[in-house]
Parts: sequence; C-alpha cells; structure tokens
Amino acid sequence: MARKKQPADNGFILFDVFYQDGARTSNRKVPSNLVGGLDGDEPARAFIEEQDRKIAEMSGNPRGPIKSITRSPL
Repeated sequence: MARKKQPADNGFILFDVFYQDGARTSNRKVPSNLVGGLDGDEPARAFIEEQDRKIAEMSGNPRGPIKSITRSPL
C-alpha cells in the first residue's frame, strides 16, 4: 500500500496581512522558528513590519500601519 505524502516543511508560515487603509496582502512568508512560542504570532507581526519598512525604502512608497494578521489557510 502506498504511503500518503506528507506536506513539505519549508520552514515558513504564511500570513495574510490587513492594513488600516483596507489593503490586504496574502501569503507573506515568516520563518517558522519565530512563531509559536510564548508570544504566539506576535513576532510575525514585527517581522512583517520590518519587511514593509525595507520595501518602502527601496520603492519609495510607504505602507500603512498593520491592522491585523492571520495565518493563511492551507
């Protein structure tokens, strides 16, 4: 009998990000070693905010403040 394939653990957790201006980005990658501890998903928010700052520096288009983050459905 064939075995079921296990989902690959690529070391990332995907998040959907909702901004205060109504914008949304999907499937933002956050290293899995940052989330799941005592702080839950809060370190993911800081990681995504840092990504947004770097993107804003390179593009010159700042992103609005984050309203909420949720894990992307599989």
